Amino acid sequence: MIDAETAKATASDGVLLRAMTADDLAAAHALSADLRWPHRPADWEQVFALGDGLVAERDGAVVGTALRWRWGPQHATLGLVIVAPACQGRRIGHRLMTALLEGLEDRSVLLHATPEGRGLYERLGFVRTGEVRQHQGTALPAPLVALGAGWRLRPAGSNDAAALKALDAAARGMPRDALIDELLASAEATVVLDHDGQARGFAMLRRFGRGHIIGPVAAPDAEGAKALIAHLSGLSAGRFVRIDIDFDSGLAEWLESLGLLRVDAPTTMVRGEPLAVQPGVRLFALATQALG
Repeated sequence: MIDAETAKATASDGVLLRAMTADDLAAAHALSADLRWPHRPADWEQVFALGDGLVAERDGAVVGTALRWRWGPQHATLGLVIVAPACQGRRIGHRLMTALLEGLEDRSVLLHATPEGRGLYERLGFVRTGEVRQHQGTALPAPLVALGAGWRLRPAGSNDAAALKALDAAARGMPRDALIDELLASAEATVVLDHDGQARGFAMLRRFGRGHIIGPVAAPDAEGAKALIAHLSGLSAGRFVRIDIDFDSGLAEWLESLGLLRVDAPTTMVRGEPLAVQPGVRLFALATQALG
């Protein structure tokens, strides 16, 4: 949890920083809705349960938010950094981020920056490491992707949790066991890419925002990722679907053929040591931009 003394700081303009509580989630959702971010109240509840955060409060009203998630002893992600439009330009975002980074000095910290926030994050020591492409739309029926001998797709079973956690940690470069447990519990579908009885990749489909989201997606190569995504996109044909992919994945044009058009391009940034991803598996799509 964020230290109470660290969180409680009031500036001369009357803006108070304090630890976020569950009672703040309705106001946080209203802030994100004002910016036309798609998060539902349930999305805020899910991410808050996995991490902790700060709010900026002025005259009793929440005017800013920022959350963090600590994964193991060496990593963290930051997200949902929001300042109400009427209060922007007062360094509230800088104050939120500075307080949020307290205690994370020895960790590699990942975030995905909007164009508006990138300058702030650079001043705080974050460096660009890549880009994300947000694709969304009404999913079209997807032709299945042929797999080679020994490869198959299958539903995730109760015994797959440990393997999926290991795949996610290798692909993202940080252990996120609590996240995978939560997503397995909430996903409408989790599909595993299996090779001769061994899990080599996986993808999840779950409710998020305006409809559904596909992610995370971890696979050994682009064809494996396409097979996983095509399966879940096919299950979602006719429904609104979102997926946030690594720009270098080479999947953008193929996703547009599935009706999922590019709408945004955040920047991936890290402060501290680069994330040490492992060979044999790659993260092709994020869980969410906030969680990474």
